[in-house]
Parts: sequence; C-alpha cells; structure tokens
Amino acid sequence: MKVEDIFHQQPPPTSNPYLSDPALPGLLKRLLPPDVLATVEPDLIRLGDELINVIRPIAPLVKEPTLTQYDSWGNRVDNLQVSEGWKILKAFTCKEGLISIAYERRFRDKSRVWQFAKSLLMVGDCHVIMCPYAMTDGAARVMELAGSTEMKAQVLPRLISSDPDNAYISGQWMTESTGGSDVSRTETVARPTPAQPGDLGPAYLLDGFKWFSSAAEGNMSVALARSESSHGTGGLSLFLVPVRLPPFPTPLSNNILLHRLKDKVGTKAVPTAELSLNGARAWLIGTPGAGIRTIAPVLNITRIHSSISSVGSLMRCLSLARAYAGVREVDGGKLLTTVPAHMETLARVSILYRALVHLLFGVIGLLGRTECGLASEEEQVRLRMLTPTVKAFAALHAVSAMEECMAAMGGQGYMEETGMGRLIRDALVEKIWEGTIEVLAHDLIRASRGKGVEMFCRWGQSILDAAPRRTPSTALLQKTVTNLPSIFLKTRNPLLGRTILTLFGHISSALFLLEHANWSRRSEDTSFIADAAVFERWVEEGGLKDALQELEVLDSDNLVQDRIRDNLLLVGLVKAKL
Repeated sequence: MKVEDIFHQQPPPTSNPYLSDPALPGLLKRLLPPDVLATVEPDLIRLGDELINVIRPIAPLVKEPTLTQYDSWGNRVDNLQVSEGWKILKAFTCKEGLISIAYERRFRDKSRVWQFAKSLLMVGDCHVIMCPYAMTDGAARVMELAGSTEMKAQVLPRLISSDPDNAYISGQWMTESTGGSDVSRTETVARPTPAQPGDLGPAYLLDGFKWFSSAAEGNMSVALARSESSHGTGGLSLFLVPVRLPPFPTPLSNNILLHRLKDKVGTKAVPTAELSLNGARAWLIGTPGAGIRTIAPVLNITRIHSSISSVGSLMRCLSLARAYAGVREVDGGKLLTTVPAHMETLARVSILYRALVHLLFGVIGLLGRTECGLASEEEQVRLRMLTPTVKAFAALHAVSAMEECMAAMGGQGYMEETGMGRLIRDALVEKIWEGTIEVLAHDLIRASRGKGVEMFCRWGQSILDAAPRRTPSTALLQKTVTNLPSIFLKTRNPLLGRTILTLFGHISSALFLLEHANWSRRSEDTSFIADAAVFERWVEEGGLKDALQELEVLDSDNLVQDRIRDNLLLVGLVKAKL
C-alpha cells in the first residue's frame, strides 16, 4: 500500500492564540479600562496572527548555541554563536516592546498587564527567548531604582529600548557551585580599583566562578560578589558587569572566560554558561554590602516572568489539545469532543489553567501598582507574599497538566513536531530557576510575618463578602481564609513550608477566580456561568481539600521528629534498627 493511500489525520485548525483562549480576553476586559483595552486588544490580536504566520514557521531555524574556545592558532577566543532563529526571535521580541512597554508606562500600572499579556502569548512559540528578557527586565528595574546617574543615563535607555540595533540584553550572575540558590556561600570577590574615564560608578575588579549564567551572549550582567569582609549575605554587593569592553577585540572580553555551555534537559536554545571572572571590571550598584536588598527587585520580576513561562507553556499545550479534540474521530466517527471522559480531562486542565492565569495577573496588577506608587501598604504586602507563591504554584502544577494535554493527543502528542515535548522540557526548569519550591516557601513565610496574613485575609474577606450568594464552595473558602492566621502560626514545623505555600496558592487563586465571577455577574457578562462554574469546581476539586488534608497529616508536634527520622529510612539513607 502506498503511503498516499492510507488514512491521514486532518490537522487541527490554527486559531489566533489570543482570540481562542478561554481565559485571557475576559480577564483583560475586567482588568483594563475600556480606553486602554481599545489599544491593547487589537495589539494582542495582531501579535497572535504574527506568531502564527511569521514566528511559528521559523522554529526549525532555532538551534542550540555553540562555543569555540580556541582559534586555529591556539588563541583563546571564546566565540559564542547562537542560531539564526534565536537572532530573529531576539529582534522580534525587542521590537514587540517586551521590555519597553513596562518602562514607557503609557498606561501607568496597566502597562505591566499589557506587557505580560504579550509575553504569555509568545511563550509557546518563542523558544524561551523570554529568559534573557526576564533578566533584562529585572536589570532595568534595578537601574531605575538603584543605578548611578551614569547608569541611568547610559545603560537604562538601552535596556528598555525597542530598537534591536541599540538594545542591551542583560544576564544575571548569582549561582555558584557552592550554594545554588543559597547565595550566602558566594565565593566571588570584588576589590576596589582606581577610577578610569567612562566609569559608571565606583569601580571594582571581580574574581570568581559563576556556575549557571544564562544569556551568556548578552551585553552585560548584574552579579553578586563579596566586597565586604563579613560572611553570609551581609558582605555581598551588587555590580554591573560589562561582558564586552571597547574596542571589542573578541566576542568576549573584560577578562571573562567561558569554560563551557551547560548541557541542560531543556531550554536548549538559551546559551547558559559556566564562566570565570578574572579581574573583570565592574561598577557598584547601590550600597556596599546591601547586594541582597538591591537585587530583590530583579528576583521579584524574574519570578513573575518564570510564572509566565509555566502558564504560557500550558496555554499552548491546552490550545493544541482542544483543537485536536475537534477533528480527531474515534469509535466509528465520533469526535473526541463527544467523548465525556476525554472532555472531563480537558476540563480539569482548563480549570487549572484559568486558576493560574487569574492568580498570575492578580500579582501582575499588584506589581504595576507598586511600581507606579499607587499601591497601598496592604497591596505591597500582598505582592510580597504572592510573588514567591505564584512562581512556585505555577511551576508545581503546569507540567503535569501539560503532560495530560500530550496524552490527550495520543501518539501525535508525543511527536516532536507538535512542540509539546520541548515545552514540557523547557517548563521543568521553572521548578528550579529563581528558587525551588522549598526556597520559595521560606520566602512566603518570611513575607507573611508581621501583619501580612491579617492584611491578606482582610482583602480575601472583601471578595467573599461581595459574592452574591453562599455556596458550599464559598463556605469552604470562607472557613479556610478565617483559619489562615492560625495556619501561618504553624511555620515552625519544618515539614509544613511547602504545604502552606501550596494551600496559600489554592486560596489565592480561588479568591481571584471569585473576584472575577463577582465582576462578570455584576456586569451581566455572557461569561458569568462559566466563570462561576470554574470557581466552584476549582475550590471543590482543584486541590484545596487535598492541601488541607496534607496540612492535618503533617501538623502533629508529637510526630514531627518521628516523621523526619522515618523519611531518611524511606529514602534509603539509613537502615532500620530492630
């Protein structure tokens, strides 16, 4: 039989990723004033068409970067080459204003919503190009807040430029082999050095080794180094490190050597390097010894970008699975859309996706208000609590839902041509990059101290009070919000950090969903029935009850030490004694 004569599956239709999304258009309708939406929505529709017609076809051009360390005469050159597809994506992302929109602040605090809505749409097709732009966004915010006069005049405009020929890309060099997420063990040392013409601040020479340095092809980086004699985080300062200095004698200069490119599970297109600083010239950002405080805005912004990557990857996988269900026939010609068990699975994934999108843009809204000086103290505290939460919660749940989408397409989903495999591999890093779940749980607990939980509960109660009627779901959420202060008192239990973060993620996303359902009912929006159903099923079936049960299991002072001991036994690190 000829291959032309066999059955060929009809390809799923290609729909505009914005117009076909089940959550984003309705959410933006609530978050953006009509005059702002009138500008933003056409831009998102145009971007969706551009992604389909221009960006998606160049996927075969995006390949892994290469590193040539020596030329044919034995000279060290460290020539880093990225693929032609990667260069196209960089230029496209820059021209789309992925950074500039946030800093032009055309729509004040709503500019962040516009920026991240575009980013969310781009994730599925842009091969992790958002990684270097996330770090560039963070570097721009640090320059804006703590940069010297010279940095603000010479560097900041290029970090936020939408002109690819003028724009800078910034890396973020914190991770060292000693500590991973624990920067208190940083070994890189910074020594003051005499000033030179063209310096952008107090000058230092940096010596050290950065174990995981993304955006290695960038123009600059922000880096932590030990400038003071004290140990721990107190002696760390933040520096601007130019990757290249005039007259650009090699692709890399400034006494920086690339030792190798990392062989990662995913994010293959991003050039991530191990590099050494051998007297690299750098300029101090902010106050000596205050590096952790100075870099905090970078972490907050990159954690939101990380969440965008998780949710945007799920967005693309769900879109593929939904489209496939509309054309795939089974059991004598029935479409998958008519198979109840299949649609039950896709509905569960869709509910999770909606919960993550609402949680994510709730945090983005708070970020925009804080940056524009519009946020109340309560909103600022809520942002500090929700930033590590959304990053961890999205990373924790997105990949398993993406796997369900892959399975929903059967063998076709397992083929590399669909892009699902790459998206899943890429999204796995979000459980690690910018802090593991446990590290982020510690950040949440630290942010909750003082009146943080009380302020959060006050906001949550206002949303519950606005609900038009009491249901079993609102009653359960009400009870959980009421008990939240006592739950956060349990943080001394070393086993509860992750569980508390997971529970807090469920509560927060449920409140944002309820807020949206309240709005759609008041507005008599046609989406109200779906919005209410999503909220009800998220609370009843999305994992809130499981998180409460896990909290109950682990919350026993009498069993904590026994459980810690038994964990070592179960992992196989100790042997049982009779």
